[in-house]
Amino acid sequence: MEYKYDISIVIPLFNEKESLPELTSWIKKVMEENGFSYEIILVDDGSTDGSWEEIRSLSTSDPSVRGISFRRNYGKSAALYEGFASAAGKVVFTMDADLQDSPDELPEMYRMVTEEGWDVVSGWKQHRKDNKLTKNLPSKLYNWTARKVTGIKLHDMNCGLKAYRNEVVKNIEVYGEMHRYIPYLAKNAGFDRITEKPVHHQKRKYGVSKFGIERFVNGFLDLMSLWFLSKFGKKPMHFFGTSGILMFLVGFIMTVWIIAAKLINQAHGVRYRAVTDQPLFYLALLAIVLGVLFFLAGFIGEMISRSSSARNEYNIKERI
Repeated sequence: MEYKYDISIVIPLFNEKESLPELTSWIKKVMEENGFSYEIILVDDGSTDGSWEEIRSLSTSDPSVRGISFRRNYGKSAALYEGFASAAGKVVFTMDADLQDSPDELPEMYRMVTEEGWDVVSGWKQHRKDNKLTKNLPSKLYNWTARKVTGIKLHDMNCGLKAYRNEVVKNIEVYGEMHRYIPYLAKNAGFDRITEKPVHHQKRKYGVSKFGIERFVNGFLDLMSLWFLSKFGKKPMHFFGTSGILMFLVGFIMTVWIIAAKLINQAHGVRYRAVTDQPLFYLALLAIVLGVLFFLAGFIGEMISRSSSARNEYNIKERI
């Protein structure tokens, strides 16, 4: 397949006006030193500080700079989605606009994709320049959880600096806040050659971080959503139906046991408690009701899945 450029660099940004001239100049220097044809796609996610006017100015003076502007702030995933759709390079990079990611890492990551055959090369900020309490420790817990759930052995899943084979970004859909898990999306799409490269991390030079501690809570919830969709997205009955049947059987067996114990004690003249006086009886009824509801949820989910237009969409590698 022919590509218009060697490299496409997609940079989502929100209120990063001050860093853009230095960042694009740095990228240009690295690209020209290594003889790459390239494009820089700056996606302005509804900035209010004049970032779009700066992008216009940069684009006028440098034809390799392209821009996309949102009318309001939609989030990083939306910015990456539009950037990926526009990317025409053989290898597509993502990086943050705050100068914490170094463009000097791009040539080696490009080589790893084109020569070593990796589908995804993720940056690994081994020595972070962030606050240890608010960023480093939560990040370590977050990445440990992500490794366990996804099975992808990356130390820094959320690093903004990544390199992708073009086919990867054209075959995944980034939405919501799923930008944290693009390697997992790639794996689910069949691009499982994923590795990482230690990269240099710098302190933020301008502005302030746009992400707070809540991103780790949201990230965990997004991870659970992705895991469920990858496992049961097209077969919801396998999860809800199985859970429902197990809960129903547990409740039913408990109910039968309580009633049988009462009848046996009554027949032998042994003192017994009324069935309705036993808390366990109500827990058993609750399990039965929940089991039925779970089963019905699985049935409805299966009907929705069967009628979905995407039920037979598959990522085909090659035809001959």
